[in-house]
Amino acid sequence: MSLIDWRDEFSVGVPDVDHEHQQLIALINELYANMSREDRTYGVEDFLGEIYSQISAHFALEEKIMRQYRYDQYEDHKQDHERLLDELRDMMDEYEENASFSDAVLAEALRSWFTEHFKTRDARLHSHLGH
Repeated sequence: MSLIDWRDEFSVGVPDVDHEHQQLIALINELYANMSREDRTYGVEDFLGEIYSQISAHFALEEKIMRQYRYDQYEDHKQDHERLLDELRDMMDEYEENASFSDAVLAEALRSWFTEHFKTRDARLHSHLGH
């Protein structure tokens, strides 16, 4: 069972970066599948926490590279990262407060974010860096 499937429109045209993004989507799907099983030992809080952790780590690496190369769109790119992390934190808070979780809302947030962010910000970044 997948929460989000890789689409060609997610590609930034840099094989190594596309591979890393595919791995991130695969991790999200693996965590989701584990959480969705009847005999699960992995709950919603663990699922959201691990996604948040992995995406944060990916963003930290990208932001380090952008600072290192004095990327001219660093602030805008970083703000887009923060927007997704804020959305994930809001979902985590909602679950903690109300035990309410919608995989459809999470899937749409991630799908939308991956599509727009990869096609625009990440594609520009990697083009700028000459990857």
